[in-house]
Amino acid sequence: MRGILDARAAGLVERERALLERLDRVLDDLSFTSETRTALRRALQDLNDLFLLVVVGEFNAGKSAVINALLGEPVLEEGVTPTTAHIHIIRYSEHPNRVETPEGIVIVTYPAAWLQNMALVDTPGTNAVIRRHQEITEHFVPRSDLVLFVTSADRPFTESERAFLERIRAWGKKVVFVINKADLFSPEELVEIRRFVEDHARRTLGIEPHIFLVSARQAQEAQSLKGSEREELWHDSGFAALQSYIRETLDEAERLRLKLSSPLGIARRALQEADALVASRLALLQDDVNALDSIDGQLRQYEAEMREQLAYRLSRVDNILHEMARRGSRFFDETLRLARIFDLLNSARLKQEFEQKVIGNLSQEVEAEVSALVDWMVDQEFRQWQAITKHVQDRASHHAVGAWADEETEGFEAKRRTLLSSIGKAAREVLTTYDKDAEVQALVESVQNTLAQTALVEVGAVGLGAIIVALLHGILLDVTGILGAGVIAAAGLYLIPARREKARRELIARVDTLRQDLREVLTQSFENELRRSLDRMRAALGPYARFVRTEQGRLGQIRGELEHIQQELAALEGDILTLGTTS
Repeated sequence: MRGILDARAAGLVERERALLERLDRVLDDLSFTSETRTALRRALQDLNDLFLLVVVGEFNAGKSAVINALLGEPVLEEGVTPTTAHIHIIRYSEHPNRVETPEGIVIVTYPAAWLQNMALVDTPGTNAVIRRHQEITEHFVPRSDLVLFVTSADRPFTESERAFLERIRAWGKKVVFVINKADLFSPEELVEIRRFVEDHARRTLGIEPHIFLVSARQAQEAQSLKGSEREELWHDSGFAALQSYIRETLDEAERLRLKLSSPLGIARRALQEADALVASRLALLQDDVNALDSIDGQLRQYEAEMREQLAYRLSRVDNILHEMARRGSRFFDETLRLARIFDLLNSARLKQEFEQKVIGNLSQEVEAEVSALVDWMVDQEFRQWQAITKHVQDRASHHAVGAWADEETEGFEAKRRTLLSSIGKAAREVLTTYDKDAEVQALVESVQNTLAQTALVEVGAVGLGAIIVALLHGILLDVTGILGAGVIAAAGLYLIPARREKARRELIARVDTLRQDLREVLTQSFENELRRSLDRMRAALGPYARFVRTEQGRLGQIRGELEHIQQELAALEGDILTLGTTS
């Protein structure tokens, strides 16, 4: 049996060690830092150490007196006030000794045979009188394999004790209750005290508590007696039952079960906290995805609205040119008549009249519409950068630093902050350095350069109007050429109606060519500017969008790994519970 037990225990220890190390790696992937992870790593170190029986309770509950009674001698100092903040670890040795470690832990050795397979720990009092005492105790409890909770019969289960037990429960530790100073009350009163502690322990821990009623004072008196008197007082003190539990009930198999079960409570707590952290990060990332989708939707809407507005504004340019064509048609009807034959023979006058009545302020009107279009485009881009800035500020305000995250850790939170800041910085730089006049000038030059190529004029022409005049000049030459005096004289007066119709067609054709050229140039320049604008915005969002998508996938994998560890933890716990059975 012993060999089988040792082999099974060794196998379970290795399984548990591998599982805890695997969990620790997952926590590392999460940049997870907390007291739970510290406890998990310490549990890994403690797996091969002695069974740890930790005694806790308020400073005046009689913890040290209880330990001295179990040891049979006043090994530890007793007092009515908390005189020290040290943790005492009592171990077996044939030679009594007392050594304080650099960490402030006092190692006490004592030749009590029942200590050979365990270490007994006396902790400072758990109350708010001396805060440091409570902190030391609470940080040591996670290492325990079994907690001996000492409370006083004269004020059992105080509120501070209840709060402390809540923390013990969170670590998943097994607790045995020792109610000291039982000699101060009658048997009837002790029944009520026991019931009171049972009820509160059941509600607090959710278990049927194991309770011992003892009197450390009677136990110490019994040790000064001999024979039957000693045995009788020892039994009446309640320490016979407590000693039997420690020495016999906590046999090798039970100690192994508790020893191996203890880290599982820490692992379960770490799993819960890690799962909560993953859930909070995934929720935050989903909100980020929604925000990015919203921004992307706004950009698509922005793109669609820009094209829609472009079509409208180009139609205004078209209308200006169509109106010129209508003026030209009226001009031909009014001018190319026999009644005005002498005017038709004066080419200079005809040309001047055509410029005044047909072309008029066309170049200025077109240039004004194009300038309005450019101003509108530049203004819309600026507004879109403002919208992105607001979105980034909203997301930054929803930044959720987990309760378990170290602010200095270059993990999820740090990367998210950095990438959000990079978007915000890019947007702020655009907004603070945005020179509307320069942007307008650049876009106007783009239109001018493209249009100049169509008009076959020098790029250095002054303004859009000059380029449009160059284009109109071609129309003017075509039309006035048809109407020239020499042509009229040579062709005869009977050809005037035909010449009038040809001039009308030529004018409409040339105006349509000019309209198409303007539309193509403006559309090309617009598309180039819109694409550049959208590319800049999406480039600023790109790194963060990639981080969000990648992190979602990574956290999904981590969540799956946590689920697998949870399943293996449950299986391991089941195997530990059967440790020592004959099956």
